[in-house]
Amino acid sequence: MNLLIKGGRLIDPSQGIDGITDILIADGVVLQLGKGLAAPDGTPSIDASGLIVTPGLIDMHVHLRDPGLEYKEDIATGSRSAAAGGFTSVACMPNTSPVIDSKAIASYVVNKAKNEAVVNVFPVGCITKGGKGESLAEMGELKEAGCVAVSDDGKPVCNSELMRRALEYAKGVGITVISHSEDLSLVGEGAMNEGFVSTELGLKGIPWAAEDVAVAREVYLAEFAGAPVHIAHISTVGSARIIRNAKARGVKVTCETAPHYFTLTDEAVRGYNTNAKMNPPLRSAADVAAMKAGLADGTIDAIATDHAPHHPDEKDVEFTVALNGIVGLETSLPLSLKLVEEGVIDLKAMVSLMSCNPAKILGIDRGTLKAGAVADVTIIDPAQEWVVQAEKLESKSKNTPFLGCQMKGRAAYTIVKGQVVHTAV
Repeated sequence: MNLLIKGGRLIDPSQGIDGITDILIADGVVLQLGKGLAAPDGTPSIDASGLIVTPGLIDMHVHLRDPGLEYKEDIATGSRSAAAGGFTSVACMPNTSPVIDSKAIASYVVNKAKNEAVVNVFPVGCITKGGKGESLAEMGELKEAGCVAVSDDGKPVCNSELMRRALEYAKGVGITVISHSEDLSLVGEGAMNEGFVSTELGLKGIPWAAEDVAVAREVYLAEFAGAPVHIAHISTVGSARIIRNAKARGVKVTCETAPHYFTLTDEAVRGYNTNAKMNPPLRSAADVAAMKAGLADGTIDAIATDHAPHHPDEKDVEFTVALNGIVGLETSLPLSLKLVEEGVIDLKAMVSLMSCNPAKILGIDRGTLKAGAVADVTIIDPAQEWVVQAEKLESKSKNTPFLGCQMKGRAAYTIVKGQVVHTAV
């Protein structure tokens, strides 16, 4: 299929482009960029005047819950949610049931995505067999089956020797290690950030040290092994400082944060709001400021949602027993655009954080609209205002603290391999 996108402001950091540029797509790839492009008769076109055109957004940390937990989300609904949020590619975490720790299960995800997903789905395999932290999974086979990274996300690899070997083995195989950095002995029975609010609410807290200690370990192991490591969902002042210092001395460390960590504080938990319960927990205002600073100075490499759908019965319970996590695919873009509006980052940086950098970290051929590249495109209307309503979310689950909130900015078109898979126009 051919498609002509006319008159949009193309922002593509991979090419250093920021200007009004037409894009001609043919057979699912970018054929030509330029001004005043013409297309063969009958070629459909999109008037992108006043809109922002970017390489397709990539969310490198989502939970699609398939296989085994499809009552929360599945590949079809999760991919539609991604498309509605402007994402053309997602990397899905392995803590499914069963976990993605073998070639057979990874192949199941890949094949089901080919048949049911409207966006690209890249599975992430487990670091350890069964995600139990006892012995390494067969990373080579996972990569052969289509996995772009390995992680025991949802829990850390507690054994430092095992994590060292994981980094070394992954380096040899050529696959990204994503660390869920958390010291479980410090977390204990904590349910939210340890601080004034947790004390007032009478909830056991999780200290910032639980994250910082674990992040420091990963940095030192990566430095020792000479291997890269990616730190998932950082949320603290200390994590940002540790990673900033590590990068300065040449450690191969990258990291991500999520929109809720640069938007909300633990004040959102008041009223025992289980839709504000997540792991790591919402932190303090100082931590929010640190996330913004880390995004501004390049310490933080990517914005990822950690999209974590849950059934209402798993959230509509006492705070201490409610499951962690929120859905985020459909609110990530406007919350990130707010950073641009506030002057924290510019649009070029936002596109790097949400497309180019995740593609580089995962080693996938996306995040660019160079001639010959796969035509994954996001067209953004930065001025469109909308309200987050449960019944209008594409995700099967509705657990978000942003319900009822006014948002500004939305994906007008989401295009995967030259095909329009979502439009909000």
